Amino acid sequence: MQKLFYASMALLSGSLLFAQTPEIAFDSTISLLKLPANLHLGEAAGVATNSKGNILVYTRTGEDGTMGGSRFFTHGGSRLFEFDPAGKYLREIGTGVYGFMFAQSVRVDSQDNIWTVDRGADVVVKFDSNGRFLMALGRKPESINPAGSGGRGGRGVPGQGIAGDNFNRPTDIAWDAAGNIFVSDAYTNARIVKLDKNGKFIKAWGSKGNGEGQFDMPNSIAVDAQGNVYVADLGNKRIQVFDNDGAFKAQLSDIGAPWTICISPGAHQYLYSSNSNPPDSFDNGEIYKMELNGKLLGKFGTAGKLAKEFGTVNELDCRNPNQLYAGELTNWRVQKLTLHP
Repeated sequence: MQKLFYASMALLSGSLLFAQTPEIAFDSTISLLKLPANLHLGEAAGVATNSKGNILVYTRTGEDGTMGGSRFFTHGGSRLFEFDPAGKYLREIGTGVYGFMFAQSVRVDSQDNIWTVDRGADVVVKFDSNGRFLMALGRKPESINPAGSGGRGGRGVPGQGIAGDNFNRPTDIAWDAAGNIFVSDAYTNARIVKLDKNGKFIKAWGSKGNGEGQFDMPNSIAVDAQGNVYVADLGNKRIQVFDNDGAFKAQLSDIGAPWTICISPGAHQYLYSSNSNPPDSFDNGEIYKMELNGKLLGKFGTAGKLAKEFGTVNELDCRNPNQLYAGELTNWRVQKLTLHP
C-alpha cells in the first residue's frame, strides 16, 4: 500500500509539474528559406547553423530506394543545402557523395566543419566549411542479414551490435571540448559510440532496455561544456545523462518523448527537448526549455501545420538560445523560432 501511495504521488507530481510549466512566448517564421525554382526541400531531417549564421539543411528528397540482396540502393536520396542568415540559397554541398542516402541529422562543430549523419548509409560524413570532404565514419553494409538475425551486423549484447565503429542506422553526433566524437547508434543498435577527434574508436556503452544506461531508440545526443553526455532516450521517454566515459549520472523525465535535444553554448547553457508528435499523430508537439539539471523553465508550441505548430521536429539548432531552428519531417520545412522568455 505504501509503494502504491508513493507511485501515485509521483504520477500526480509529474502531472502537476507539466500543468505548471509556463508557456514561453515566441514568434515563428515558416517561409524563411528561399529555394531556386527547380529545387524542393522535402523532409527537413536536419538543420544546423555555422558561426556566420548560415543555415545548413540536410533533407530527404523522396528519391526511390531499393533494398537489394547486397545493400540499400538509392540515387540522390539526401541533399545538403546551405542558406545565408536571411534564407537566401547559397549552394549545395556533397553532390553525389557515397554516404548520402537517407538523411537523419546535420551538425556543425566549433571549427565550422559540417557533419552529416545518414541513417540509410550507416555513415557519418565530415566536410570542412568550404564543403570539401574530409572524413567518413562507418561504412555502407556489404550485405543484408537474413530476417531474424538482428539486422545489419547485429550480434552480441541485445541491441548493442558489433563492437567497434561500424554503425547501424545512426541518428546524431556531438563533441566535447577536446574534440572527442559521440554518436548515437540507435535504430537497430541501442548504444552510444565514443571516438577520438581523428575518428579512432574508443568505446561504446548501452544496450536495449529501460534500465540505467540502457536505451530504447537513442534518437539524439548533446554534450555540455563539462563534457557530460545527454542522450534523448525516445522510447523510454527520458533524457539520460552520463559522464564523458559513459558512467550514468542522472535521468530527466516529465518532458514527454524527447525526439531531439540541443544544448546552447555560452556561459549559461540551456537544454532544449522536443516532445515531438510522430508522423501519424497530432498529439503533443511542444518544445521544452530546461536548465541542464532538468529544471523546467518553460515550453512552447504544439503539433500542427500552421506557424508556431510543429510536424515531427527531427532536429533543433540552438546556437542562439533565443533563436532556434526546427527541422520538420511532415511539414517539409524549417521554422525559425524567436523566443521571448
